[in-house]
Amino acid sequence: MKRAVVMGGSYAGLFAARVLSDFAEEVVVLEPDDIGADGAGSRVPQRRQLHALLAQGHSQLERWFPGVTAELVADGARMGEGDDVRFYVDGRLKAPADGQRMLGASRPLLDAGVRRRVGALPNVRIVRAQARGLVLDGGRVRGVTTAEGEVVDAGFAVDAMGRSSRLGHWLEDVGWERAPVGRMRIDLGYATASFRRGDELGTTVIAHSTPGPKSDYQPGLTEPGALAAVEGDRWSVVLAGYADHRPGPDPADFLARMRRCVEPLRTVADVCEMTGGVDTFRFTESVRRDYARLGRLPGGLAVVGDALASVNPVYGQGLTLAALQANSLAAHLRSGAAWHEPAWGYFRRAEVVVDAAWQLSTTADLAQPHVTGPYPPGYRLLRWAGDRITEASVLDSAVNTTYTNVLNLIEHPRALTRPALLLRAARVLLASEGRG
Repeated sequence: MKRAVVMGGSYAGLFAARVLSDFAEEVVVLEPDDIGADGAGSRVPQRRQLHALLAQGHSQLERWFPGVTAELVADGARMGEGDDVRFYVDGRLKAPADGQRMLGASRPLLDAGVRRRVGALPNVRIVRAQARGLVLDGGRVRGVTTAEGEVVDAGFAVDAMGRSSRLGHWLEDVGWERAPVGRMRIDLGYATASFRRGDELGTTVIAHSTPGPKSDYQPGLTEPGALAAVEGDRWSVVLAGYADHRPGPDPADFLARMRRCVEPLRTVADVCEMTGGVDTFRFTESVRRDYARLGRLPGGLAVVGDALASVNPVYGQGLTLAALQANSLAAHLRSGAAWHEPAWGYFRRAEVVVDAAWQLSTTADLAQPHVTGPYPPGYRLLRWAGDRITEASVLDSAVNTTYTNVLNLIEHPRALTRPALLLRAARVLLASEGRG
């Protein structure tokens, strides 16, 4: 293809641009935000929140940008392995998981590293402009219009405009269908604050705590939260809560909640100085747009990132989903499919990874008393089995390794229903009850 245009230059758009650089003579990324060299901008407030890069996401980051991890570490990021990465359920430290490895970095630093790599590609241009519509002719994409009144010619276009994407309206306005939308209202709030980091937690890079089956997902045993050692000798701490238990911007309340968390977060609250204020964000619902179910679709069009699916950020899947969707786009273009035809192959591939993340997040969200559905077939059995495996993952490394692989999108959620794993979890729990 001669030119591809990516509408949106955040993490998902940058990954899509990297993939397209292998297939197009020129790639133009349209990004309306004035993003500095530090990766920060003003139009995406959630960039200031702590983001997790799951193990699968880190693998894909290195796959598409070899050596970028070393560059990020040189800029102050921290790489955690083994005991440096600690996960808790109901206040209990989980059993070790094989291959545990996570990167501690702020979202702006991560974005800056990826943007630097993409911007250095000889056939990619990142332009400050906002996409305002598609030019369609003969059933296929011919260009993208901008808010500045320009028409950028294109044979292929990617919507990476995030949750607020207007692509569905654009298509509907010119006689095409809008993709069916699935929603689950979860009413989540989360807040992030930074602290000066010393040696108070030794080599810890990541600590993450969630409620579990014994708390029935109610505030009580411990507050849900996480911390990461990030650049600038800082701890970045995020706290989360649902409905009336959402965290607010008051620093004193933030510290009080941290002191109801697990030990690493309590220690930071007690001995480290908070720098700056508390940034809050509200996430009202998970949303997915199912383009694979449409009857027809313009040729030369793909959708990635939150514009395709945006799931509960508590599970840290967003950045990894963006990378896996980029893989799906690469596989589609390598398959020999004509780039100017409808990208059904891409949407079918992307649907597989979105389904996995959606199943994981929504099954867990339905445990919240204020979340009322829709419930998937067999939900009660899935919830019961998931709760037992969660309990066993605290006690047994083999169970926790599979559990962690699923959460990291390395394995499909069906791995949690394998008879051998269920049997092992049952034995672990029976042995634990016998010892009790």
